[in-house]
Amino acid sequence: MAHGATLGRPRDPGMEHRVERAACRVYGRQGWAGFSIDAVAREAGVGKASIYLRWSDKKSLLTDALVATLIRVDEVDSGSLRGDLETLARHHVGYYVGDLKNAALRMTTEAPMTPELRPTWEAWRESQVRTARATVRRGIARGELAADASVTLLLDTLFGAALMHALVTPDELSLHSESDIDDYACALADFVLAAASLPARVNRLT
Repeated sequence: MAHGATLGRPRDPGMEHRVERAACRVYGRQGWAGFSIDAVAREAGVGKASIYLRWSDKKSLLTDALVATLIRVDEVDSGSLRGDLETLARHHVGYYVGDLKNAALRMTTEAPMTPELRPTWEAWRESQVRTARATVRRGIARGELAADASVTLLLDTLFGAALMHALVTPDELSLHSESDIDDYACALADFVLAAASLPARVNRLT
């Protein structure tokens, strides 16, 4: 036996990723009340013991899974507000597409009311808002929007559109590919920029 080799089954390098995505799918279908390590093990096709080697309980498993697969807070600075808004739109629309769509919707609607998940949700929400507002304010500083443009209304429109599309659009009209997401993100960025450039009637929401 080679020096340093160990007996036993070799570690599966893709196991953690597979378990995290399985955890999100289970959460999306069943919510926190129905979420369990047993269910995740069956979904991922792994033994419970393998999961417990990495996660001590279902709370740590799900919060890690949500952070790893859904919560991607990135600084956006393409050099133009138009490009930044398109990136933000693509980022948020992407939450609600594919096999993790239900997990994203659950996180948005259920996590704020679930004590075990609320801290993760609040940290995500705060980071998203801070990053997005900084992005728009850079655009204002560059003169791409009027100084009195409402950052709040612009972002409410951008992010609200992504959520409403996921909630009310029939599946046959929904977004199913990267190309669909890109087209929708471009159209959404154009729309909110045009709306934000109109003479403001409500300047109290900044």
